[in-house]
Amino acid sequence: MEKLVGEIKQLCKEKDAVILAHYYVDDAIQEIADYVGDSFYLAKVAKADTHKTLVFCGVTFMGESANILNPEKTVLMPADDAVCPMALMVDPKTIAEMRQKYDDLAVVCYINSMADIKALSDVCVTSSNALKIVKSLPNKNIFFIPDGNLGRFVAQEIPEKNIILNPGYCHVHTTITAEDVEKMLDEHPDSEILVHPESKKEVCDLADFVGSTKEIIEYAAKSNAKSFIICTEKGVLHELKNVAPDKEFYFVGARQICPNMKKLTLEKVKACLVNNAPVARVPEDIRLAALKPLDRMLELAK
Repeated sequence: MEKLVGEIKQLCKEKDAVILAHYYVDDAIQEIADYVGDSFYLAKVAKADTHKTLVFCGVTFMGESANILNPEKTVLMPADDAVCPMALMVDPKTIAEMRQKYDDLAVVCYINSMADIKALSDVCVTSSNALKIVKSLPNKNIFFIPDGNLGRFVAQEIPEKNIILNPGYCHVHTTITAEDVEKMLDEHPDSEILVHPESKKEVCDLADFVGSTKEIIEYAAKSNAKSFIICTEKGVLHELKNVAPDKEFYFVGARQICPNMKKLTLEKVKACLVNNAPVARVPEDIRLAALKPLDRMLELAK
Protein backbone atom coordinates (compact mmCIF):
# COMPACT_ATOMS: atom_id res chain seq x y z
CA MET A 1 0.00 0.00 0.00
CA GLU A 2 2.76 2.48 0.96
CA LYS A 3 4.62 1.73 -2.28
CA LEU A 4 1.45 2.23 -4.33
CA VAL A 5 0.66 5.56 -2.63
CA GLY A 6 4.23 6.74 -3.29
CA GLU A 7 3.94 5.79 -6.95
CA ILE A 8 0.65 7.70 -7.30
CA LYS A 9 2.12 10.81 -5.69
CA GLN A 10 5.14 10.66 -7.99
CA LEU A 11 2.92 10.27 -11.07
CA CYS A 12 0.86 13.28 -9.97
CA LYS A 13 4.05 15.37 -9.81
CA GLU A 14 5.20 14.19 -13.23
CA LYS A 15 1.82 14.81 -14.88
CA ASP A 16 0.88 18.02 -13.05
CA ALA A 17 -2.16 16.19 -11.69
CA VAL A 18 -4.41 16.75 -8.69
CA ILE A 19 -6.73 14.15 -7.13
CA LEU A 20 -10.34 15.06 -6.29
CA ALA A 21 -12.39 12.55 -4.29
CA HIS A 22 -16.01 12.37 -3.20
CA TYR A 23 -16.85 11.56 0.42
CA TYR A 24 -18.34 8.22 -0.67
CA VAL A 25 -15.19 6.66 -2.17
CA ASP A 26 -12.88 4.29 -0.32
CA ASP A 27 -11.00 5.64 2.72
CA ALA A 28 -7.61 4.97 1.13
CA ILE A 29 -8.44 7.28 -1.78
CA GLN A 30 -9.76 10.00 0.52
CA GLU A 31 -6.45 9.77 2.41
CA ILE A 32 -4.33 10.54 -0.66
CA ALA A 33 -6.68 13.04 -2.33
CA ASP A 34 -5.76 16.70 -2.61
CA TYR A 35 -9.42 17.64 -2.26
CA VAL A 36 -12.26 15.69 -0.63
CA GLY A 37 -15.83 16.95 -0.69
CA ASP A 38 -19.36 16.83 -2.01
CA SER A 39 -20.44 17.48 -5.60
CA PHE A 40 -20.72 21.26 -5.21
CA TYR A 41 -17.35 21.66 -3.53
CA LEU A 42 -15.63 19.47 -6.11
CA ALA A 43 -17.24 21.37 -9.00
CA LYS A 44 -15.87 24.64 -7.57
CA VAL A 45 -12.43 23.14 -6.94
CA ALA A 46 -12.25 21.68 -10.44
CA LYS A 47 -12.81 25.14 -11.89
CA ALA A 48 -10.43 26.97 -9.55
CA ASP A 49 -7.49 24.57 -9.46
CA THR A 50 -4.58 25.32 -11.80
CA HIS A 51 -3.23 21.78 -12.41
CA LYS A 52 -3.37 20.53 -16.01
CA THR A 53 -4.84 17.15 -15.06
CA LEU A 54 -7.78 16.38 -12.74
CA VAL A 55 -8.06 12.80 -11.45
CA PHE A 56 -11.73 12.61 -10.53
CA CYS A 57 -12.51 9.88 -8.00
CA GLY A 58 -16.28 9.70 -8.16
CA VAL A 59 -19.04 8.59 -10.50
CA THR A 60 -19.08 9.51 -14.17
CA PHE A 61 -21.39 12.55 -14.03
CA MET A 62 -18.79 14.22 -11.79
CA GLY A 63 -16.06 13.75 -14.37
CA GLU A 64 -18.40 15.06 -17.07
CA SER A 65 -19.11 18.18 -14.98
CA ALA A 66 -15.38 18.75 -14.50
CA ASN A 67 -14.83 18.49 -18.25
CA ILE A 68 -17.72 20.86 -18.99
CA LEU A 69 -16.25 23.47 -16.65
CA ASN A 70 -12.62 22.87 -17.68
CA PRO A 71 -12.30 21.97 -21.38
CA GLU A 72 -8.62 22.96 -21.35
CA LYS A 73 -7.77 20.38 -18.67
CA THR A 74 -7.49 16.60 -18.90
CA VAL A 75 -10.08 14.95 -16.66
CA LEU A 76 -9.19 11.37 -15.81
CA MET A 77 -11.85 8.97 -14.49
CA PRO A 78 -10.15 5.99 -12.78
CA ALA A 79 -13.42 4.02 -13.04
CA ASP A 80 -15.38 5.07 -16.10
CA ASP A 81 -17.94 2.33 -15.41
CA ALA A 82 -18.92 3.97 -12.09
CA VAL A 83 -22.28 5.30 -13.25
CA CYS A 84 -24.83 6.80 -10.84
CA PRO A 85 -28.16 5.04 -11.60
CA MET A 86 -30.13 8.13 -10.55
CA ALA A 87 -28.38 10.14 -13.25
CA LEU A 88 -30.13 7.98 -15.86
CA MET A 89 -33.64 8.36 -14.39
CA VAL A 90 -34.85 11.22 -16.56
CA ASP A 91 -34.97 11.61 -20.34
CA PRO A 92 -35.10 14.47 -22.88
CA LYS A 93 -38.65 13.56 -23.96
CA THR A 94 -40.03 14.13 -20.45
CA ILE A 95 -38.28 17.52 -20.21
CA ALA A 96 -39.76 18.57 -23.59
CA GLU A 97 -43.25 17.49 -22.48
CA MET A 98 -42.99 19.51 -19.26
CA ARG A 99 -41.87 22.62 -21.15
CA GLN A 100 -44.96 22.30 -23.37
CA LYS A 101 -47.30 21.67 -20.44
CA TYR A 102 -46.19 24.46 -18.09
CA ASP A 103 -45.71 28.16 -18.80
CA ASP A 104 -42.88 29.96 -17.06
CA LEU A 105 -41.10 26.68 -16.29
CA ALA A 106 -37.56 26.38 -14.96
CA VAL A 107 -35.94 22.97 -15.36
CA VAL A 108 -33.81 22.59 -12.23
CA CYS A 109 -31.31 19.81 -12.67
CA TYR A 110 -29.64 18.11 -9.71
CA ILE A 111 -25.94 17.86 -10.51
CA ASN A 112 -26.37 14.05 -10.23
CA SER A 113 -27.28 13.86 -13.93
CA MET A 114 -25.62 13.25 -17.26
CA ALA A 115 -24.31 16.02 -19.52
CA ASP A 116 -27.08 15.70 -22.13
CA ILE A 117 -29.69 16.32 -19.41
CA LYS A 118 -27.80 19.29 -17.98
CA ALA A 119 -27.72 20.70 -21.51
CA LEU A 120 -31.54 20.82 -21.55
CA SER A 121 -31.82 22.48 -18.12
CA ASP A 122 -31.99 26.07 -16.88
CA VAL A 123 -29.86 25.69 -13.78
CA CYS A 124 -28.04 22.95 -11.89
CA VAL A 125 -28.18 22.47 -8.13
CA THR A 126 -26.59 20.25 -5.49
CA SER A 127 -28.08 19.10 -2.20
CA SER A 128 -26.01 21.87 -0.56
CA ASN A 129 -27.46 24.74 -2.58
CA ALA A 130 -30.82 23.51 -3.96
CA LEU A 131 -32.94 25.52 -1.49
CA LYS A 132 -30.99 28.74 -2.03
CA ILE A 133 -31.09 28.48 -5.82
CA VAL A 134 -34.73 27.44 -6.21
CA LYS A 135 -35.79 30.28 -3.89
CA SER A 136 -33.85 32.75 -6.03
CA LEU A 137 -35.49 31.76 -9.33
CA PRO A 138 -38.21 34.07 -10.70
CA ASN A 139 -40.18 31.10 -12.07
CA LYS A 140 -43.27 29.80 -10.25
CA ASN A 141 -43.15 26.39 -11.96
CA ILE A 142 -40.12 24.20 -11.30
CA PHE A 143 -39.48 20.80 -12.86
CA PHE A 144 -36.98 19.23 -10.47
CA ILE A 145 -34.92 16.42 -12.00
CA PRO A 146 -33.89 13.65 -11.57
CA ASP A 147 -34.26 12.95 -7.81
CA GLY A 148 -37.85 12.91 -6.58
CA ASN A 149 -36.90 12.77 -2.90
CA LEU A 150 -34.66 15.85 -3.01
CA GLY A 151 -37.33 17.57 -5.11
CA ARG A 152 -39.96 16.73 -2.48
CA PHE A 153 -37.71 18.11 0.28
CA VAL A 154 -37.25 21.36 -1.67
CA ALA A 155 -41.01 21.59 -2.31
CA GLN A 156 -41.73 21.16 1.39
CA GLU A 157 -39.33 23.97 2.29
CA ILE A 158 -40.47 26.34 -0.50
CA PRO A 159 -44.27 25.94 -0.66
CA GLU A 160 -44.70 29.12 -2.70
CA LYS A 161 -43.25 27.34 -5.76
CA ASN A 162 -45.10 24.76 -7.84
CA ILE A 163 -42.48 22.01 -7.90
CA ILE A 164 -43.15 19.15 -10.31
CA LEU A 165 -41.38 15.98 -9.24
CA ASN A 166 -39.60 13.38 -11.34
CA PRO A 167 -39.70 9.72 -10.18
CA GLY A 168 -35.90 9.29 -9.93
CA TYR A 169 -34.19 8.18 -6.72
CA CYS A 170 -30.87 7.25 -5.11
CA HIS A 171 -30.80 3.50 -4.64
CA VAL A 172 -28.71 3.87 -1.46
CA HIS A 173 -30.77 6.49 0.35
CA THR A 174 -34.15 4.99 -0.56
CA THR A 175 -33.22 1.67 1.08
CA ILE A 176 -33.18 3.43 4.47
CA THR A 177 -36.56 3.09 6.19
CA ALA A 178 -38.12 4.74 9.22
CA GLU A 179 -38.22 1.30 10.86
CA ASP A 180 -34.42 0.97 10.41
CA VAL A 181 -33.85 4.37 12.00
CA GLU A 182 -36.24 3.80 14.90
CA LYS A 183 -34.63 0.45 15.68
CA MET A 184 -31.18 2.06 15.81
CA LEU A 185 -32.56 4.88 17.98
CA ASP A 186 -33.90 2.30 20.44
CA GLU A 187 -30.35 0.92 20.74
CA HIS A 188 -28.74 4.39 21.00
CA PRO A 189 -31.45 6.67 22.45
CA ASP A 190 -29.17 9.67 23.03
CA SER A 191 -28.17 9.88 19.37
CA GLU A 192 -29.12 12.66 16.98
CA ILE A 193 -30.45 11.56 13.59
CA LEU A 194 -28.72 13.16 10.58
CA VAL A 195 -30.39 12.55 7.21
CA HIS A 196 -29.52 13.29 3.58
CA PRO A 197 -32.45 14.86 1.67
CA GLU A 198 -32.25 12.13 -0.99
CA SER A 199 -33.95 9.95 1.66
CA LYS A 200 -37.66 9.16 1.88
CA LYS A 201 -40.02 11.58 3.63
CA GLU A 202 -40.63 9.10 6.49
CA VAL A 203 -36.89 9.16 7.26
CA CYS A 204 -36.51 12.94 6.88
CA ASP A 205 -39.44 13.39 9.29
CA LEU A 206 -37.47 11.58 12.03
CA ALA A 207 -34.35 13.70 11.57
CA ASP A 208 -32.81 16.17 13.97
CA PHE A 209 -31.08 17.60 10.92
CA VAL A 210 -31.52 17.18 7.14
CA GLY A 211 -28.67 18.30 4.92
CA SER A 212 -26.09 17.50 2.27
CA THR A 213 -23.15 15.23 3.02
CA LYS A 214 -20.96 18.23 3.79
CA GLU A 215 -23.64 19.79 5.98
CA ILE A 216 -24.07 16.52 7.90
CA ILE A 217 -20.32 16.49 8.59
CA GLU A 218 -20.35 20.12 9.72
CA TYR A 219 -23.40 19.56 11.93
CA ALA A 220 -21.82 16.54 13.66
CA ALA A 221 -18.62 18.51 14.33
CA LYS A 222 -20.49 21.42 15.96
CA SER A 223 -23.27 19.56 17.79
CA ASN A 224 -23.13 19.02 21.55
CA ALA A 225 -24.40 15.49 21.01
CA LYS A 226 -21.90 12.68 21.43
CA SER A 227 -23.49 10.09 19.15
CA PHE A 228 -25.29 10.19 15.81
CA ILE A 229 -27.34 7.96 13.56
CA ILE A 230 -26.13 8.70 10.02
CA CYS A 231 -28.56 8.28 7.13
CA THR A 232 -26.32 8.55 4.09
CA GLU A 233 -23.58 6.51 2.37
CA LYS A 234 -21.04 4.92 4.74
CA GLY A 235 -18.03 6.50 3.03
CA VAL A 236 -18.80 9.69 4.98
CA LEU A 237 -17.54 7.98 8.15
CA HIS A 238 -13.92 8.69 7.17
CA GLU A 239 -14.42 12.46 7.33
CA LEU A 240 -16.75 12.26 10.33
CA LYS A 241 -13.96 10.56 12.30
CA ASN A 242 -11.53 13.25 11.17
CA VAL A 243 -13.70 16.16 12.34
CA ALA A 244 -15.15 14.52 15.45
CA PRO A 245 -12.82 11.75 16.69
CA ASP A 246 -14.39 11.74 20.14
CA LYS A 247 -17.93 11.05 18.89
CA GLU A 248 -19.79 7.86 17.93
CA PHE A 249 -21.48 7.28 14.57
CA TYR A 250 -24.02 4.56 13.79
CA PHE A 251 -25.39 3.43 10.43
CA VAL A 252 -28.73 1.70 10.08
CA GLY A 253 -27.79 -1.12 7.69
CA ALA A 254 -25.29 -2.73 5.31
CA ARG A 255 -27.22 -1.30 2.35
CA GLN A 256 -25.75 2.15 2.94
CA ILE A 257 -23.01 1.48 0.41
CA CYS A 258 -22.88 2.74 -3.17
CA PRO A 259 -21.26 -0.07 -5.20
CA ASN A 260 -20.41 2.35 -7.99
CA MET A 261 -18.45 4.68 -5.71
CA LYS A 262 -16.64 1.62 -4.38
CA LYS A 263 -15.38 0.79 -7.89
CA LEU A 264 -12.70 3.42 -7.32
CA THR A 265 -9.44 1.86 -6.09
CA LEU A 266 -5.85 3.02 -5.62
CA GLU A 267 -4.80 0.58 -8.35
CA LYS A 268 -7.22 2.25 -10.80
CA VAL A 269 -5.99 5.71 -9.77
CA LYS A 270 -2.42 4.67 -10.61
CA ALA A 271 -3.46 2.98 -13.87
CA CYS A 272 -5.30 6.06 -15.17
CA LEU A 273 -2.24 8.23 -14.45
CA VAL A 274 0.07 5.77 -16.22
CA ASN A 275 -2.23 5.42 -19.26
CA ASN A 276 -3.70 8.94 -19.35
CA ALA A 277 -7.06 7.18 -19.62
CA PRO A 278 -9.99 6.79 -19.20
CA VAL A 279 -10.74 10.43 -20.01
CA ALA A 280 -14.05 12.21 -19.32
CA ARG A 281 -14.95 14.05 -22.50
CA VAL A 282 -18.28 15.65 -23.43
CA PRO A 283 -19.05 16.51 -27.10
CA GLU A 284 -18.52 20.24 -27.64
CA ASP A 285 -22.12 21.12 -28.54
CA ILE A 286 -23.43 19.40 -25.42
CA ARG A 287 -20.59 20.83 -23.31
CA LEU A 288 -21.45 24.41 -24.29
CA ALA A 289 -25.15 23.88 -23.61
CA ALA A 290 -24.48 22.17 -20.26
CA LEU A 291 -22.00 24.87 -19.24
CA LYS A 292 -24.77 27.48 -18.94
CA PRO A 293 -26.75 25.80 -16.11
CA LEU A 294 -23.53 24.84 -14.29
CA ASP A 295 -22.17 28.38 -14.49
CA ARG A 296 -25.54 29.72 -13.37
CA MET A 297 -25.40 27.39 -10.36
CA LEU A 298 -21.93 28.63 -9.39
CA GLU A 299 -23.11 32.23 -9.74
CA LEU A 300 -26.41 31.89 -7.85
CA ALA A 301 -24.85 29.81 -5.06
CA LYS A 302 -22.19 32.41 -4.21
